Amino acid sequence: MTRTLRRTRGIRLALTGALLAGLSLLTTAGPALADDRSASASPSGDEAGPTEAGTTFRTATALKQGRSGTAQASAGDYLYWVFPADAGQRPTVEATVKLPESTARRGTSTWQVDVYDGLRRRQACMYGHQTRKAAADAATVELSCVLRPVRSWSEPWANAPLAGSYYIRLTVVDLPAADLGLPVDVEVRTSIKELGGGHDGGGALAEPLVPGVSVASAGENSGRASDAPRTLATGAPGDGWASGWWTDRWLWTVGGGVLAALAAVFGYSLTRGRGRPAHVPPGV
Repeated sequence: MTRTLRRTRGIRLALTGALLAGLSLLTTAGPALADDRSASASPSGDEAGPTEAGTTFRTATALKQGRSGTAQASAGDYLYWVFPADAGQRPTVEATVKLPESTARRGTSTWQVDVYDGLRRRQACMYGHQTRKAAADAATVELSCVLRPVRSWSEPWANAPLAGSYYIRLTVVDLPAADLGLPVDVEVRTSIKELGGGHDGGGALAEPLVPGVSVASAGENSGRASDAPRTLATGAPGDGWASGWWTDRWLWTVGGGVLAALAAVFGYSLTRGRGRPAHVPPGV
């Protein structure tokens, strides 16, 4: 009897330890993977960002994730940059416009930053200061846009952000006619927050929404370099595009199955009883 009690107690302790270990794995594995991916996606601090901006979608200046870019332009110009964003990420775009001396300006101005995906669909901002008015004596104006989480797949009719290129467009939308053409200095910054697989849509794109990627793939498959464009609109994230099938949901699925099996064994050990007493003969 004592031996049976000790054995039962040992099984309970072992199952309890396994349950705690499984819970610890689930709570630490996901953030660890996200941190590793964020670290690998962050470029080194020694590389300088671009010092110019494009004037159309086709000539947009490429930005790496987590990088900033600067440009000197004239009030009234349309300035474009492009950067990559993958599924499970939430991009943030920030822009700072250094205005001319107040003595050279005639009135207030209103600036706006817009973000478009690889299909040139304007993406809504979750929050931020997408449009701001600068007073006549203001030295700078700061804009920001936090996008919705990028998804791996969505319905064709939906306007959900998908993996691929994202275009930044910065311009002034309201300005006195006398202030058009005044010089301004602009700085844009991009940052990425890893959200993991919590926003996966249950599918994957055949190719990321990067203009030219399908033509480039076709050229590589046919073996003719002339079929592929010289450069794509933007590069891939630092750790490459997501494969489409792997997500940290696999960790939760496998971990949940293991915990369920352990819980079933633990529950059975509690409810099966101590067996036939030693003083009861067999067959009774």
